[in-house]
Order: sequence, then C-alpha cells, then structure tokens
Amino acid sequence: MVDSLGCGWRYAIAAPRLERAVPPTHPQPSVEPYPVLSIRRLRRPGLEPVDLDVAAGECVAVHGPSGAGKTLLLRAIADLDPCDGAVELEGRSRESMAAHAWRRRVVYLPPESGWWADGVKAHFADPEAARRLLPRLHLPADALAWPVSRLSTGERQRMALARVLVGTPAVLLLDEPTSGLDRDSMDGVEAVLRERLAAGVAVVLVSHDRDQIGRLAGRVLAMAGGRLDTAGEAAT
Repeated sequence: MVDSLGCGWRYAIAAPRLERAVPPTHPQPSVEPYPVLSIRRLRRPGLEPVDLDVAAGECVAVHGPSGAGKTLLLRAIADLDPCDGAVELEGRSRESMAAHAWRRRVVYLPPESGWWADGVKAHFADPEAARRLLPRLHLPADALAWPVSRLSTGERQRMALARVLVGTPAVLLLDEPTSGLDRDSMDGVEAVLRERLAAGVAVVLVSHDRDQIGRLAGRVLAMAGGRLDTAGEAAT
C-alpha cells in the first residue's frame, strides 16, 4: 500500500513556569500529552476520511451501531487492509516501517483472534512474562501448557490479550475486548489496561458497553455510516 499523504509532523511543547504548583483533580502527565498516534485523512471503502490524534496514556473510545465502520477503522490504522492517508507513530510515518514492525507496535486485537499452533505456549515469544500476567487476567498459570482446544471462548479472548500485552505495543486497538466475559474477568482485564495506560500506552477502544467506556476512556467518539465524529465528548 502506498499512501499519498506521508507528511512529517513535529510538535514543540513548552511547559509553563509556575511559582506554586496546584495539584490537579486527576493525575496528569508531567508535560502536555503528545500524540503517540497521529492520523490524517485515513480512508478506505466504507470509511470516510479520519483525522485523529491519540496521546500517550490516553484511551479514546469509539461507539456506534453495528456496521458503522468501527472495525474498518481499527484495521486501517493497523495497516491490515488497503487504505489511503497518513498514519504516524511517535512522529514516524507508517511507510518508513516494515509492516510486521508496525503491527508489533500498533496492535489490533479482534473479538476473535487467530491461533496457528495446537499448543497455547507456542503463541508466546516470552512464556515467562505470560505466566506472570495470566493470573491478573483470571487465567491459571498452567494454561500455557494447555492445547488451544481446551480454552473456552472467554479464556481465548483473555489469552489473546495476554499475547498482545507480552509484546511492547505503543498503541492498542481493542475491538470489544471483554464482550461475553463475566464481571470478575472484565475487572481483571480493565485493571491491566489501566496499568498500561498509566505507563503511557495509547488505546483506541471499540465497545458497546457504555459503563466500560466511562471507566476507561477520556474521550468518546461516535461513528455512524463510516464517518467518525472527532468533535468528541468527555467520558462520563
């Protein structure tokens, strides 16, 4: 895929000098958030041009009816489908990175992930890191030794998230990451996601669960008919 809008973007941020620091109501980064993910005129059939910036440690939620184009948007950002436009990660254009390198840093997690081997462990580059993470997602540590066929639908969903998090993603593109999970499992997933947000990972979350959106997202964008309304609203 060749984009026609590969422009470089630079941002200069100057912190104001204050004589007295006033603690914010909510924890804030020490400097003004910068765009980790920058999108300009991203488009494909079924998706009208999108301009969007997502800062380090920010969760932007996208909601809308089925067929609105939410999954098309996430897949276009991840460079999984042919599309046009400019997408940058930390100021570096997507075209300057190999496709596999981009997808390791800007990771799309679909509602149902693929499994290419019979055993669970074979899907993890760092099984030890996965073993430490699994209990946080309410999965038994010995599940790495299981065949994939033993995993329930909910266990596969959480195991796929673990597979993503064991890497070093800068951006998570999450497509209904907790659909069908019980409340305890959902709480575990959300706790881990909040930790990653606090560490500076940017998240674009597609969810039909408005309560979950309120717990995780700082911005909520509506989507309908392939058009993303980037005016946004504050999450409640």
